[in-house]
Amino acid sequence: MTRAVLAIDLDAIAENWAALDARSAADVETAAVVKADGYGLGIGPVGRRLLRAGVRRFFVAQMAEGVALRAAIGDGPPIHVFAGYTGADRDDVENAALSPLLNSPEQIAAFSSDLKGRPCGLQIDSGMHRLGLAPEDDAAFRAALDRLDPDLVISHLACADTPEHPMNARQLETFARRTRGIPRARLSLAATGGILMGPEYHFGVTRPGVGLYGGLPFAGARGVVRLDLPVIQVRDVRRGDAVGYGATWTAPRPSRIATLSAGYADGLIRAIGGRVTLFAGDRPVPSVGRVSMDLMAADVTGIDPAPEFLTLIGPAQGVDGVAAAAGTIGYEILTGLGHRYERVYKGVD
Repeated sequence: MTRAVLAIDLDAIAENWAALDARSAADVETAAVVKADGYGLGIGPVGRRLLRAGVRRFFVAQMAEGVALRAAIGDGPPIHVFAGYTGADRDDVENAALSPLLNSPEQIAAFSSDLKGRPCGLQIDSGMHRLGLAPEDDAAFRAALDRLDPDLVISHLACADTPEHPMNARQLETFARRTRGIPRARLSLAATGGILMGPEYHFGVTRPGVGLYGGLPFAGARGVVRLDLPVIQVRDVRRGDAVGYGATWTAPRPSRIATLSAGYADGLIRAIGGRVTLFAGDRPVPSVGRVSMDLMAADVTGIDPAPEFLTLIGPAQGVDGVAAAAGTIGYEILTGLGHRYERVYKGVD
């Protein structure tokens, strides 16, 4: 092996979707979020596999993602775009049959002028203060319900990964109050964390994202990715020898150091250096020194023969384990996995 291998289990993604779908009532539709290039794993193969699994509604962040997804999955399923609409998006909306989620009176006005009669949705701000129509925009919201006949009204929970946080209940109450009188089948509040908090958060459509890809807060998810890093050199170092930039690690004893062909250019962020564990089979191997652009190092002392590769993400450690070593979240690790890996898919159509 001379190139790092990122193995992506599309069947596991489908099984995670089915598991989250099973947590919802029969009259609740479970959609899928495939933004950020399918959370870094490929919007085309991920979208097609989810379509085969039964997904009939998708969400993306940006228009270009929607165009790419439409090309991959073909006509039919609605594709909602979180970022909404500007006049510059008109061709994408028409040609790829996208449904923008309008977030402001200005977006409502632009869409009404350009594309009235085409599918759209509305997003309201229930307390996160990020995207969505604020309470003071309620007149524009109500007018848009009548004038545009949107197919979906959504909001987004700020603290769903912390179920006991009081903001969840406040946002639920706000969303229910502001959408009172709108048919239930057109409402959506819950992503992965909201699904796990229970049916009162589910409304008509749920939209799992990170849980599909094996990430927290869905602790019961199947692992989706495996990342094996090739060992391109092994060398003996003496007690007191330094390894890597900045000489941040010195050998406490005579050691064998493996140099691995991957670095922060591949999404292995610098903060994991000297903190993350890799694995030779089921044997833990500590990383040492700083992660550089193309390389990182691990202490393989006592492993004979020296391993040909070490596993960073796999059965013994998922993306959230790597994230914990870096002081971040699994989302960042997952979506940052680079394009130099050899990508191997299981479960392709």
